[in-house]
Amino acid sequence: MIIALSGSFDVVLHDGREKSRYSLNRSYYGLFVPKMIWRSMENFSTNSLALVLASIPYDANDYIRNFETFKQMHNGS
Repeated sequence: MIIALSGSFDVVLHDGREKSRYSLNRSYYGLFVPKMIWRSMENFSTNSLALVLASIPYDANDYIRNFETFKQMHNGS
């Protein structure tokens, strides 16, 4: 879950085939990001603040850091 606590920014989601862009600028709206969705955040306004919530504790080994690797895993290659 991603929430813009202050300011605004864009969240770009990619499922391996299609890309979607969401502008977050209200603290009472959040964006749920399911597993196996590539996420990037862009266009931060001055003094913006993002709150990112997760259902499990952070583990660096759980994350894919390369988009090409992500696409291969997502598409079963």
